Amino acid sequence: MKSGLLIPACLSMVLLTALPLGSQVDNAGAQPAGADTTATDNRMLTPPTVSGESYPVAGIESERSNYLRYGLTFSAAYSDNVLGGISTNPVSDISYSVWPTIALDETTPRLHSVLTYSPGFTYYQRTSARNEADQNAALNIQYRLSQHVTVSGQDSFQKSSNLFNQPDLALSTPVSGSAQAPTVAVVAPLADRLSNTGNVGITYQFGSNSMAGANGTSTYLHYPNPAEVPGLYDSSSVGGSAFYNHRLSKKHYLGVKYQYSRVLAYPVGAQSEVQTHTVFGFYTIYFKPTLSLSLSGGPQHSEATQTPMPVSRSWSPAATASLGWQGQHTSFAASYSRIVNGGGGLVGAFHSNSANGLASWQLSRKWNVGASANYRIYKTMTPFFLLSTPGGHTVSGTASVERLISEHLSVQAGYTRLHQSYNGIALVSTFPDANREFISISYQFARPLGR
Repeated sequence: MKSGLLIPACLSMVLLTALPLGSQVDNAGAQPAGADTTATDNRMLTPPTVSGESYPVAGIESERSNYLRYGLTFSAAYSDNVLGGISTNPVSDISYSVWPTIALDETTPRLHSVLTYSPGFTYYQRTSARNEADQNAALNIQYRLSQHVTVSGQDSFQKSSNLFNQPDLALSTPVSGSAQAPTVAVVAPLADRLSNTGNVGITYQFGSNSMAGANGTSTYLHYPNPAEVPGLYDSSSVGGSAFYNHRLSKKHYLGVKYQYSRVLAYPVGAQSEVQTHTVFGFYTIYFKPTLSLSLSGGPQHSEATQTPMPVSRSWSPAATASLGWQGQHTSFAASYSRIVNGGGGLVGAFHSNSANGLASWQLSRKWNVGASANYRIYKTMTPFFLLSTPGGHTVSGTASVERLISEHLSVQAGYTRLHQSYNGIALVSTFPDANREFISISYQFARPLGR
């Protein structure tokens, strides 16, 4: 049954690859979340609350298009807790990783596409049985079907045994302005994991100040070896939304959005399902072209089922807030959401509050600093479900500094801190903390396309 869940997770990738790539007309309408467009064609923006996109992670000076990038990264890291609850004592280890990377960023008058692929190979000094081969692939595409209709989509796939073992970790977790179910709720320090997140959307500007659109999303989370994640379980989700967006003035946008989601979790011998229906009223203000604030809120109805338990139904308020700023050498994004959701490795429905932040600074031509922080708290709404847990919280953060040695060579060092507290989940109840220090050397090339 679980194999069938890959269909919705891969649907967005199929749709994206079917888009034509050769058409050429006037300017592309695709813009980063929070960015402005030129006013010459009176094109509206799609607020972060409904776009499904993430805020930019780099300053404007660092962004380039029509480039082929490729390179190689070597890294070494020390972790003081690599096994979590599957060991009676905390186990520390040093790991060594190599990451080949290739990225294609292409822009035409109608199309903007970014394709990134980075396989990874990691070797552990003491726990050699956990040596791993990772896969990271991401596709982001925006295509103007006509002057007023734009199609966009994103898909991200990851195969890993260590969630924090990623190149450029401080900036690898994007911040979104919309309310979305988390792919991972509880972090397994060292466990095989497959995940996929996809999103496809369309927007139609049918008036000078009126826009409508729709989005479809899917997520998939699978732990191939359940013994590595005691207390966590596979999950998947599908969802969709529709919105109306009205431009009050150049800076002010107002609208309404309906959002539906269906989340499944697969504990041993059971299956839980959480469905939610949410109506958001939203408001976005663009203080300037690269600085925006978005707010949304409204009622949410949830329904949780697990045979043979009684159905749990409830109404609760839902809300989101996000801020994004992209300067010449600096980028900052932060978001907060309060919603009911499920999955992410847990069983049942949960009241969730989550906050995320990300920042990058180009201090000088040779120095860059990055930082990210995440906070999530869950409280169960279905304590009577089989294998349900009361909930808990996760706090994590990463800070890094990068030094450019030459045009192609750079060195980066950083630190990651993780704290988790979840009653009833053996994976984290014994050793709730993990610390990781890392250093990496990267050799990167960028070649312009069509020049």
